Amino acid sequence: MAVRVFLLDDHQVVREGVRRLLESDEEITVVGEAAAASEVLARVAACSPDVAVLDVRLPDGDGIEVCREIRAHHPEVSCLMLTSYSDDEALAQAVLAGASGYLLKQIRGNDLVSSVKAVAGGATLIDGATARRVIEELGRGHTSRDGAEVLTPRERSILELIAAGKTNREIGAELYLAEKTVKNYVSNLLAKLGMARRSEAAAYAARLAERRAQDARNRERETPRSSP
Repeated sequence: MAVRVFLLDDHQVVREGVRRLLESDEEITVVGEAAAASEVLARVAACSPDVAVLDVRLPDGDGIEVCREIRAHHPEVSCLMLTSYSDDEALAQAVLAGASGYLLKQIRGNDLVSSVKAVAGGATLIDGATARRVIEELGRGHTSRDGAEVLTPRERSILELIAAGKTNREIGAELYLAEKTVKNYVSNLLAKLGMARRSEAAAYAARLAERRAQDARNRERETPRSSP
């Protein structure tokens, strides 16, 4: 069966170009498209794609937030971010939103076709080492902050799941909470930590875990060993 693809880009010329490129391969068919973030969820539900190719910057929103919503409501759909901008912050947010790949529009046509097929088959094009590096680098600005002490146990649990890349829906399923309740918890913990984005919180959690592990190793080295 052909790989079913949905396209999101506010430029019609770009959408038509990507459509022609992808459909030049007989194993891919474009089943839907949108020019605005607000149109996506309803159209994705109607056309049931295997892969959503999403622009990052949109006039009415953020393609990464669209990715997060798609993954929350349609986890069977793989998301591939396609952007003109190389941006570590956007890459980190894409990782946390559940994107399977982050590609620049300068990519060669045959590489884009291969990437769509790869993520349709379950592959992830963002390697783990790159994802960890970007998230940790973004967290360096928060290394002097140990604000987790102001969080409730539930908020700390949610922070750890955000760092693991879980969507609000996935966090709710794991903790037996309504998705709206999780959203409220996330808003509260971001406010307590003085942060605006989930990616900042995830980066902070990664750095905090790293410091705690290092402290544990230091304590282990400093503990006197008993003589045999």
